[in-house]
Amino acid sequence: MTDDDAAARRDKPWHFPLNRKLRHLQSISVRNLVVTPPSKPRGKTIDDEDVPNSLQSPSKVPIADVNQSLHPSRSFADLKSSATTNHRPGSHEQAAAIAVPLRQWHRRNTMPWNAPTPRARQTKLEEITSSRMADTWFSLHCDGIGEPVYVSEPVEHATNPSFRSFDLNMCGPSVSRRDHLTVKLWAKTRAMVDYVLLVELRLCLQSLQFLGKSLDSFHQPLPANSILFHFADGVYTNLTDLPPVVAAAPVHHPRAADGAAMSTSSYEALMKLANLDECIQDALTTRDRIESQINSILEREQSGVAAAGNVSQARDKLAHTKHSIATERKHLRNAAKRKEDLIASIRARREAMERGRETQAKARSHLPDAKLNLSSSARLLEQTMEDSKGQIRRIAEDLLAVYPIEPIPNKTLAFTIAGLHLPNSDFTDVDRDQVAAALGYTAHLVYLLSFYLSAPIPYAITPYLSRSFIQDAVSVALSQRTFPLHPANVQYRFEYGVFLLNKDIEFLLNVHGLRVIDIRHTLPNLKYLLYVLTAGTAEIPARKAGGIRGLLPGRLTPSISRRGSEDSVATRETVLSRSALTPVAKMNGGIVVDRNKPTIPSFADTASPVA
Repeated sequence: MTDDDAAARRDKPWHFPLNRKLRHLQSISVRNLVVTPPSKPRGKTIDDEDVPNSLQSPSKVPIADVNQSLHPSRSFADLKSSATTNHRPGSHEQAAAIAVPLRQWHRRNTMPWNAPTPRARQTKLEEITSSRMADTWFSLHCDGIGEPVYVSEPVEHATNPSFRSFDLNMCGPSVSRRDHLTVKLWAKTRAMVDYVLLVELRLCLQSLQFLGKSLDSFHQPLPANSILFHFADGVYTNLTDLPPVVAAAPVHHPRAADGAAMSTSSYEALMKLANLDECIQDALTTRDRIESQINSILEREQSGVAAAGNVSQARDKLAHTKHSIATERKHLRNAAKRKEDLIASIRARREAMERGRETQAKARSHLPDAKLNLSSSARLLEQTMEDSKGQIRRIAEDLLAVYPIEPIPNKTLAFTIAGLHLPNSDFTDVDRDQVAAALGYTAHLVYLLSFYLSAPIPYAITPYLSRSFIQDAVSVALSQRTFPLHPANVQYRFEYGVFLLNKDIEFLLNVHGLRVIDIRHTLPNLKYLLYVLTAGTAEIPARKAGGIRGLLPGRLTPSISRRGSEDSVATRETVLSRSALTPVAKMNGGIVVDRNKPTIPSFADTASPVA
């Protein structure tokens, strides 16, 4: 068998028309739904010449061409003007031409589709489409059965409704084995109130025409209100009203490969099938008889069955009532507990309110004194802030005198601290000892500023002159926390330490509301901070009387157990010798400073800052 024969067999229905029954019907759909078909007004009587499908002989073609050439296409304005102007009734033909009504010349108006915007055309199209849509449902009827055997669900607002699948085998063999049925299609538009019977189709399933396995391969136009029947082997419809033509089923005689006829089922096999069919029919009859007997017994024992049902209903109702009573009692207990809790809460709130009123009365009695204390405290705070600003200015002047930061002539942003040049984060080809000493002075100055300004820096500094260190306790992924502030063998650790020092200077600038342009400029940023701290027109406040002497008796007096030792005496003599410094040393916090060769105090000397 070739591929064309196989394709032809696939396109053909599986069942013969005689075997097509209601049990094979799966669903129904409707195409080209028209509830109110438009009426076609006729302008004149249609004769044989005007029939569209009439035969055109060779002799009629030239006449048709002449008639078409006599009436060329005109616009709406030309047609209207031609009926009223340029007509002079001088002959019979002209009078007949004038007598032609204007509506024959009137062309279909297309102005609604010439809207200026696509929205208006879309709205017009939606109105036309919605006017053709309707709500539909159908019902299937069989002769001899009063009620419909199947009623479909309604499909709303559609022109090609497709209904759900169904199975008529549930109606029994009296319905499923039939091949005649009546389909009633009901429809309703938006303008209608109730459904109307649109189509009533009485047909035989043998008269249906096969359209194909599906509608995807069927491209021919269907008439209005076409009802399609979906079977297991394809889609059918009734395109004509012709009676069914029953064709004899083809008889296939099995033959062997050599052409000899082969034997079919034997007489014994046919008898077995017949006996089996009789057994099945007997079983069905027995089932119906037993069903009728059971129904008769139920009818006789209806009272007993009803009583048993009432007893079970009463038991269920009693159990439900008991459960409801238990639930309500539980709710009652919870409500009582909630009430007691609310009463206790209200009592506690009343007591708290009484205590609050007493406290409020006491506070009101102390309010005048508190207002006086507030005003005096505010004035004292303002005075303290002014004094602290003056002290900070004085301390900044002292620190700037100890560690002078001066610019290098003819070099942009190049500064020295205590006469030592410190590059701006660029340590290539530099004197390592000089850079270490300059960084030691800078670290010590930053350490003192953070101490006097009460601004703890994020990266702690350990000032050891040219061997200073800085610690990073903030970063997470670091194996070592201490970094040198002097050139070391590992260059990146030294550069990271300088970076942390610059971050401390940036932090001090941000505390005073100053913005850093470039974090790499170590000494320029530090000089900028000291300029801001020392700015002002008021006089620098003088030191308190006593200076460092006022701190010596309390701090350096040894305990009772050490007053007689030689160490205590030596320590007191050292302190007394330091107290006899020059006035310049007193202004620098007890540190002797030579302007030509400045020095830096050690960490022990700066542990107790001058008040």
